[in-house]
Amino acid sequence: MIRYHRNWDSNLGPLGVIVNSEARRKKQQEMVAGLLERKIRLHAQQLYEQRGKEEGLALQDWVQAESEVLGKSIMAPFYRKQRQATPESVTSSLPESTGCESSQ
Repeated sequence: MIRYHRNWDSNLGPLGVIVNSEARRKKQQEMVAGLLERKIRLHAQQLYEQRGKEEGLALQDWVQAESEVLGKSIMAPFYRKQRQATPESVTSSLPESTGCESSQ
């Protein structure tokens, strides 16, 4: 016979894991967007290094890397949706070594 704690919550599974599908879906999308952003950042760094570490073209590197990485991913719509929700995350994730600092 299985006994449940008297405060059993219908949103929790048998091991106390949250079974709320909306929260799970949102978390998965955030993780995918984070992974794609990491791939983009690494690819932008590779482009920077291939150019001989020429300063001042960080945005160009980022846009090119984003285009190439997202062009190969079926998860691109999730990344774009996540990015639209937090557009400042893109500029903050550009590598400092690519000369992305603002001159203002």
